Amino acid sequence: MIPTARPKLRFLGAAGTVTGSRYLVEALGRRILVDCGLFQGFKQLRARNRKPFPVRVNTIDTVLLTHAHLDHSGYLPTLIRAGFRGRVLCTEATADLCGLILPDSGHIQEEEARFAARRGYSKHKKPKPLYTLKDAKAALDRFDLQPFDRRIDLGDGIAARFIPAGHLLGAAQIRLEVGGRVVHFSGDLGHDPDPLMRPPQPFGGADVLVCESTYGNRSHPDVDPEAELAPILKRTFARGGTVLIPSFAVGRAQGLMLHIARLMERGDIPYVPVFLNSPMAVNATEIYHRHHAEHHVSREDCIAMFEIAKRVNTVEQSKELNTRQGPMIIVSASGMLTGGRILHHLASFGGDRRNAILLSGFQAGGTRGAALAGGARTLRMFGREFPIEAEVVQLQSFSGHADADEILRWMSAGPAPEMTYLTHGEPVTADTLRFRVEHELGRSVRVPEHLESVYLDRPR
Repeated sequence: MIPTARPKLRFLGAAGTVTGSRYLVEALGRRILVDCGLFQGFKQLRARNRKPFPVRVNTIDTVLLTHAHLDHSGYLPTLIRAGFRGRVLCTEATADLCGLILPDSGHIQEEEARFAARRGYSKHKKPKPLYTLKDAKAALDRFDLQPFDRRIDLGDGIAARFIPAGHLLGAAQIRLEVGGRVVHFSGDLGHDPDPLMRPPQPFGGADVLVCESTYGNRSHPDVDPEAELAPILKRTFARGGTVLIPSFAVGRAQGLMLHIARLMERGDIPYVPVFLNSPMAVNATEIYHRHHAEHHVSREDCIAMFEIAKRVNTVEQSKELNTRQGPMIIVSASGMLTGGRILHHLASFGGDRRNAILLSGFQAGGTRGAALAGGARTLRMFGREFPIEAEVVQLQSFSGHADADEILRWMSAGPAPEMTYLTHGEPVTADTLRFRVEHELGRSVRVPEHLESVYLDRPR
């Protein structure tokens, strides 16, 4: 129990940045953590993952997860290893995806620590992972699966509800009732015309709203994904090139394979070998089959999406890909080039101008993906610089996030909160959306600072 005279919200992450989603609600002697994400991107942000958690973790009662992406779930193994003893509540599909994502993250961190030690490019004499595969598996034992749209009694007058958010299988908005006050967390809101997911359920009103602002300063272009993909793929194949697609293994990889399968089936692009080099993405595709009610892809398209690619499972198979010649397509994680097998493919294929690199989603500042999108012609990987001569294309039609106009429409569906806090966005992005919420919707709105605390009974 913690002494709290007034209900309080603390922004422990995703404030002033698009990563590290962590919100702590303190009320009625309890602590509820909404999301437990990793900080990614710039080094000063990643360094926060190594710092002690801002409150004693054994005083946190419950964690509520909006969805499975690492910037929302990826700190859980560290929190639990540090002494968190409570439950982790989430939807069934989120638990299924975390069962892939968290162990994969632990495994990659162990591999990168060993590789850095072997090659000597870490400044630490004995580089250590933030957490291990064993830590990640232990975290999964704490998961408590919950359905959508049902009130969950957390005790002491606190209740939660998971509401569909689109964006990803299992992704939820979280409505938290705290002593007569309602705080609504948007989570990551899906893009309305998403090729896989259904749109988010409209906002129903709350006393306080905490809303993402990832694309708060832009509107997605009205571009058909297959019309965008086809000419890029055709011109790369015509020059005998390989198409590398760094992709988030969950969500984005499945959407890409769906569109590639349709293009080949119609004859809009030639049949070439397609490799899905991510065991996690392979297993995630199977999860999409199991949770068919959450998305709007037909069973026939689901089968085509699953069968179009040759699955690459072992490290040896992955290495063999680097010896092949194009034309071919390699889809591999991670989507922002922060780690994983895609880096080895990039080192092998990035220096050849016949090839192409397609960036298929948001690239957070400080990542290799953001550097490529900004025109970088070299990338630092494995302790040295690699030249990039391949064609680099930032795809415009594959976002899994609502854009600014969609966020405003979603907000407008419900009555105005007393205060809206915009999080999960870069500073310029969040402030641009803040201006629109204030001047177009006439609502009280702020962009909070990292580690800021606000009272929920009198938000400001």
